[in-house]
Amino acid sequence: MEKEMHTILPIMDVQHDCILSKYGDITVVFQAVLPEIFTLSDQEYEAFHQSWVKAIKILPKFSVLHKQDWFIDSKYEPNFAKEDTSFLSRSSEFFFNERPFLDHSCYILLTKKPSGRKASSSLFSNLIRSSLVPQQTLNTQLLQDFIDSTGQFKRILEDSGFIKLRRLTNDELRSHSRKIGLIEKYCFLSEKESPFVFKDISFDDGLQVGDKHCQMYTLGDAADLPAICGTRINFDRYSTDKTKFSIGFASTLGQLLSCNHIYNQYLFVEDAQKTLQKLESKRLRLQSLSAYSRENSIARDATNDFLNEAISKQRLAVKAHFNVLAWTENKEELKDLKNKVSSALAQMDAAAKQETVGAAQIFWAGIPGNAADFPMNDTFDTFTEQAVCFFNMETGYRSSLSPFGIRLGDRLTGKPVHVDVSDEPVKMGICTNRNKFILGPSGSGKSFFTNHMVRSYYEQGTHIVLVDVGNSYKGLCDMVGGYYFTYDEKNPIRFNPFYIGEGDSLDTEKKESIKTLLLALWKKDNESFNRSEYVALSNALQLYYEKLGSHKELFPCFNSFYDFLKDDFVKVLEGDKVKEKDFDVNNFMYVLRPYYKGGEFDYLLNATENLDLLKEPFIVFELDNIKDHPILFPVVTIIIMEVFINKMRKLKGIRKMILIEEAWKAIAKEGMAEYIKYLFKTVRKFFGEAIVVTQEVEDIISSPVVKQAIINNSDCKILLDQSKYQNKFDQIQELLGLTEKEKALVLSVNKANDPDKKYKEVFISLGGMQSKVYRTEVSLEEYLTYTTEETEKLKVQQYAKKFDRDIKKGITVLALDMRSVNTK
Repeated sequence: MEKEMHTILPIMDVQHDCILSKYGDITVVFQAVLPEIFTLSDQEYEAFHQSWVKAIKILPKFSVLHKQDWFIDSKYEPNFAKEDTSFLSRSSEFFFNERPFLDHSCYILLTKKPSGRKASSSLFSNLIRSSLVPQQTLNTQLLQDFIDSTGQFKRILEDSGFIKLRRLTNDELRSHSRKIGLIEKYCFLSEKESPFVFKDISFDDGLQVGDKHCQMYTLGDAADLPAICGTRINFDRYSTDKTKFSIGFASTLGQLLSCNHIYNQYLFVEDAQKTLQKLESKRLRLQSLSAYSRENSIARDATNDFLNEAISKQRLAVKAHFNVLAWTENKEELKDLKNKVSSALAQMDAAAKQETVGAAQIFWAGIPGNAADFPMNDTFDTFTEQAVCFFNMETGYRSSLSPFGIRLGDRLTGKPVHVDVSDEPVKMGICTNRNKFILGPSGSGKSFFTNHMVRSYYEQGTHIVLVDVGNSYKGLCDMVGGYYFTYDEKNPIRFNPFYIGEGDSLDTEKKESIKTLLLALWKKDNESFNRSEYVALSNALQLYYEKLGSHKELFPCFNSFYDFLKDDFVKVLEGDKVKEKDFDVNNFMYVLRPYYKGGEFDYLLNATENLDLLKEPFIVFELDNIKDHPILFPVVTIIIMEVFINKMRKLKGIRKMILIEEAWKAIAKEGMAEYIKYLFKTVRKFFGEAIVVTQEVEDIISSPVVKQAIINNSDCKILLDQSKYQNKFDQIQELLGLTEKEKALVLSVNKANDPDKKYKEVFISLGGMQSKVYRTEVSLEEYLTYTTEETEKLKVQQYAKKFDRDIKKGITVLALDMRSVNTK
């Protein structure tokens, strides 16, 4: 027989931000933000568990705690509305379009039953009662006392630092003409659907809500429970011989259960003294009957143990119930649904009981505000400590609210999440600087991650200076139209430190950098310069730039500077009667003659293109072919440092980044160790960040520069697959100052990747306080831009040539061709 919903709905009204049932039950609702999955350690699970236990003990007698976790199959919705979206960002949006993931919402409902309210059962549910009349008139003081206790409950939980609670208001609990409320969401299982979709609820052939076929699995009998429960369990997929990876005890019923479901968790706080008296009476009954049955004897001992623990350890006895309500719109998938839920319960060592007869009453009690009408014959007696173990403690990865950051992937599903590893950690006090240290062996996906990070930063207005030794950034540099400095015989590396771009000026910094360069070219490492030589060079530069100001036809470069020395400055020295011992101009000009036109290195300091390095936001210095050159390498390193320091000091309010790949080893050898130390210590003061990338563990151990300056001044540590080092990871752990939790996370990287997806995982630690593993998953267009495989790079170049060296068109067509081949 059909019934109208409004005639039997147990909810009477929503007032004072509370739900009032027709039986006089008051319910306060909190929306909870839980910790992200795979981020808590063993000790943190224990601490979180204890905070729950303390909070529950605050609740008054005849209270119900109903924790309702929604997990809804959702799909990622890309944002194509932005007009300034780049080619690669748009490709990424298309790539992740409709990526499935579980959307999680958590509600904590605290209900106070009127004193004297009759306990419900499967035979006495308000679903099948003909009349619903409140038995107690609400007392204002009683309401206020309950509200106060819920406030204390919230405070205790939030003080743990693991959870945030926000009390829902009348507007959020009620439905409106264009917004669905919490109660209707549950009744129609419509967490994300339009409020205008009304559905029938049928219990004739199983539980059906509209076109959703539902199944309910319960943990309501002590016989079905696991023999042992705890705050956490080992997650074997991410564990290794050296580490045990922890997840919450009930995580398999939460984020790891990949289907539409609601996980309901109930705790009923009754009069603990009366509960113990009942159990004492039960124990005496069983005692008298124990001679007739071994089962009675065992039950007597179990009841006795329960009573002893309650009294000796001051445990709070409660009644508990847990159930999973799963659904699908395709009836043929019900068998698969059953397998998933049964498997999830089996991982907890619990028996799956599919509820059929009592499913209607249990479903009805799940309506927000109706937990007090739960059928108590489907509950079991336990202590708070054990009951809380069955709470879902985690949620999925959340995106940062910061406007700045990079796009990475949720570890479980690959859903894109926005991650800020620069600004937000500094604002929150987790980090004191933005510097980063990246460690990843060859083939671990290091280049892909760094390319992806650099591209994200560049598109958000960062000035990038890259120092590389493996052509890892050529594709990205071409894509963004940056400056790419490299050396080969036909097209050697060229700079022009004498050029002053628009908006720049000949200030002290510029003079000092040119003097440093000239002295480095003139003197050997073990030679020192005297004061008079330094003054002479200062005068030469001053007079040279004055001449440039009055002779606009002269182009600033080393050639014109050398001509000035030869034609003008020699006469100045003669007029001032400067002695040779104070400044040997002939020796200076002879040593620097190879850099003048016609000399061996005449190309090096006389560039006529790619001149304005201060204003250019993307610069790559590729040093692979010159890293062992005794002349070129020291000159290039000085120019690189001058370029970045110039940006650092002059670009006010603009983010700066210098990323030094494997080249840091060569730079450190050339006496630049002090510069690297200086850079890592001071760059934070100029809205900048320094990043060093290395492959080998031995590099960290052997280099005092890395150990002392880089690691100590890099609050963000990024590690890629370290599985080949797991037997000697203790050394890395000690050097980087990683915790045991972080060690387990690092060694879990790439342990159980989805074989149907192409990606690598990356571990990120922020100040040792927040650490997480993400996916680095990119679109095919991004892959072709970042790839370091020689054959793939050549193919990209070939396609770009077909379109007048337009790399965007080339990659677009190449990606289309590759997709068409894969689909055949």
